[in-house]
Order: sequence, then structure tokens, then C-alpha cells
Amino acid sequence: MKAVQQPADVTADDGGVPVAVRWAGRTLHVTVIDAWRAGGRWWLGEAPRDCFLVNAGSLTAELHREDRPGGPWWLARLQD
Repeated sequence: MKAVQQPADVTADDGGVPVAVRWAGRTLHVTVIDAWRAGGRWWLGEAPRDCFLVNAGSLTAELHREDRPGGPWWLARLQD
């Protein structure tokens, strides 16, 4: 997988699980393949985050969301 680290426009359900992502001008519905929590680099002040490996059509990617109110989503990695 290739590191991307870009902000992402993600729609999540009430439980915070992504259901769609806007990518390349299109809204793609996603299927979650795996989910885990990462602690963040606390020594740099990073918040813990929820991480999701998703499939959206031909796109396989990791989406991350900071675990804080209004925490941003970002596209962490893409399968190349």
C-alpha cells in the first residue's frame, strides 16, 4: 500500500463506521474489510484514531479518523 495522508470526505453511520467516501469527484459506497484502533503518536500530541480498511469499487484504501469530537477523516493509504 502507498502512503497518501490526504484529508478525506467520508460519510459514516451513527456508530462512526464509514459507509461512503468521495474520491476523484464521485461518491463511492464502501465495504469495511477490517477495523482497528491506533494509539496515535502521543509524544507528538496526536489523538488516538479509528482505522478502517475499505473497498469501494476498484479502490482499496485505509481511512483513519481522529477520536475526538468532529475529528477529521483522512485517506491514509491506497493499494497500488
